[in-house]
Amino acid sequence: MTNGDALKRRLAQGELALGTFVMEFASPGLAQILAAAGADFVMLDMEHSGWSFETIKQQIAHARDAGIVPIVNPRGGHRLAEHGLLLDLGAEGLMVPQVETGEQAQAIVRGTRYPPAGTRGAAFGVAHDRYRTGDVAATMRAADAASLLVVKIESALAVRNIEEIVSVAGIDVALIGHTDLSLSLGHPLQLDRPDFTAALDAVLAACRRHGKAAGCVVGDIVTGRARIAQGFRLVAYSGDIWLLASALKSGLEQLRA
Repeated sequence: MTNGDALKRRLAQGELALGTFVMEFASPGLAQILAAAGADFVMLDMEHSGWSFETIKQQIAHARDAGIVPIVNPRGGHRLAEHGLLLDLGAEGLMVPQVETGEQAQAIVRGTRYPPAGTRGAAFGVAHDRYRTGDVAATMRAADAASLLVVKIESALAVRNIEEIVSVAGIDVALIGHTDLSLSLGHPLQLDRPDFTAALDAVLAACRRHGKAAGCVVGDIVTGRARIAQGFRLVAYSGDIWLLASALKSGLEQLRA
């Protein structure tokens, strides 16, 4: 069992998984630092970071070696062929942005499954199976079962279609993209407004009905505890830029005082 498979099973059983979001610091030791801090997973961003596939491949390898689950946030635009590539590079999860319909969710699942269930291209003895060529049929079955698929709910349309999205077999987590969702609702980062709260409730309710996990990214402990109490189970606490900036700002202000 891979770390990704274990995380997927934990979420299916309603357990809590905690990690963080990374989009700036691609150092070799970062994954080890996150693992030492107790992270279960790391979300590696390509949507906004500008990171190349080579950089992502290195960070995936570091995360797997550190024993935490690398979940890649791909580039936007539903580049389905890239999803299979990221899995070939060793990603144990994908967090696909801008998913708004059940049809898009179905296409994402097909693109990450080997034939006959899907259209993922075949490459074996490479990064995803740690460069070991064994029983190819067994490898395909294990990979199909273990890949964690997260869809990002980032618009009012996605919330309206949440039932059809999370009902798709193969989707494991619906994650609230709070910034984009608040923009779509017309209230940038006003996360206490009734329409935003109603959107959270709708996603949580749909996930419960269909046996899927709800996910989110939080910027502070108070919000994180509230989201966990609501029922969110895949929770990313802040990210590399903001954690460094917050800790440094706090220390410098205390020294100046």
